[in-house]
Amino acid sequence: MRKENKNPLDENAKTSEIATQFQPYHHMYGVIFTVLTEFHLYIFFLSFACLIHVYQDSPLVLQSDRNVTVNARNHMGQLTGQLTVGAEAVEAQCKRFEVRASEGEKVLFSADEDEIIIGADRLKVTGTEGAVFGHSVETPHIRAEPSQDLKLESPTRSLIMEAPKGVQVSAAAGDLKATCRKELHLQSTEGEIFLNADIIRLGNLPMGSFSSSPSSSSTPRQTIYELCVCPNGKLYLSPAGAGSTCQSTSSICLWS
Repeated sequence: MRKENKNPLDENAKTSEIATQFQPYHHMYGVIFTVLTEFHLYIFFLSFACLIHVYQDSPLVLQSDRNVTVNARNHMGQLTGQLTVGAEAVEAQCKRFEVRASEGEKVLFSADEDEIIIGADRLKVTGTEGAVFGHSVETPHIRAEPSQDLKLESPTRSLIMEAPKGVQVSAAAGDLKATCRKELHLQSTEGEIFLNADIIRLGNLPMGSFSSSPSSSSTPRQTIYELCVCPNGKLYLSPAGAGSTCQSTSSICLWS
């Protein structure tokens, strides 16, 4: 006894078959062969439509075993925009790609060949490696999350901050520290360098000494020193006396 294979679209699905020859649209022809069921529309060949809509409160689902591609063409039939949803990627090809808010006025994301614009109130990067930029980044404000530290780091190269009208670094409620392994330069080409504080400490300054001075255990401990400057700008301390002692202890400048 031979068993017949049933069509998945059986008689209970209330189907109707349509085969229509479309009139030429410029240089394109379309032949449509569809099977319309109570819930689905199956399109086996090329189809053209000016409007596709569904019942109220019902979703519109476009499904394919390979990919779903939506094309937009001009009056000459030339491709002007394309959206492809595939198994590995979602690709959009157009002159400008925009993502708008639900109201439709505010642009949240915009991209073209010249620039990418992010219009959201906040850009948040949650990856452990942060954000990596291959070239320059322009922004008027960089801010950390509340109660979080802001860290700018270049692991293997230099970190440079430049501005034609000035660079301001301030800590309104904490310390400001600058540390380095080698030399720390403070340079002003045309102005001055101000150190404005109630107490200014210069630690670990070298101590100048007299070229010939008798050592005696009874010599009182020196507690007052004079701050001296070598011709090359190096600072050193010299034991204070009735007059300046910098000249007497300037031998330290010869090997500095």
